[in-house]
Amino acid sequence: MIEIIAISGSLRAASTNSALVAALATNAPAACRVQVYDGLGRLPIFNPDDEGERTPPEAAQLIEMITRADGVIVSCPEYAHGVPGGMKNALDWLVSRDAAVGKPAMLVHASPRSLYARAALAEIMRTMSFAMDEERTLEIALLGKKPAEVEAILSEDANREAMRGAVRDFVEFIRGR
Repeated sequence: MIEIIAISGSLRAASTNSALVAALATNAPAACRVQVYDGLGRLPIFNPDDEGERTPPEAAQLIEMITRADGVIVSCPEYAHGVPGGMKNALDWLVSRDAAVGKPAMLVHASPRSLYARAALAEIMRTMSFAMDEERTLEIALLGKKPAEVEAILSEDANREAMRGAVRDFVEFIRGR
């Protein structure tokens, strides 16, 4: 069984990115399990003085989850042409660890407009030595939709199949490493 951690880079209650990762978990193919990480908002601000034995429990949990996972999927909004602070903070907690080194990762998108954040996030994750699956992509346009509309869009057969296919392809990428 392939274990994948899915992270939404948004803290917003009605986040389309969070809805997308939740839908990926629900629609994961039988060959894997997608677990949604929900601790982004509880992570303390990264401080190198708090590493090692002083690592806060919330950060230690994230590090352990990423270490144990076979792969990571991230769906992240764009704020002011960049990666939101909460997502960058989570990645900062992983920088000096081995958790990200060679870890297969894939970005998925809930907005066709997040081009700057996509590029920045991919660059950050490549710099951290994540093994980015950049050939496969999933984009389901949810920007500006109300929660009921988001749910309806993510429930459409074509989108459910696209999510299963994207995760299935990512599992093959993981296995091929």
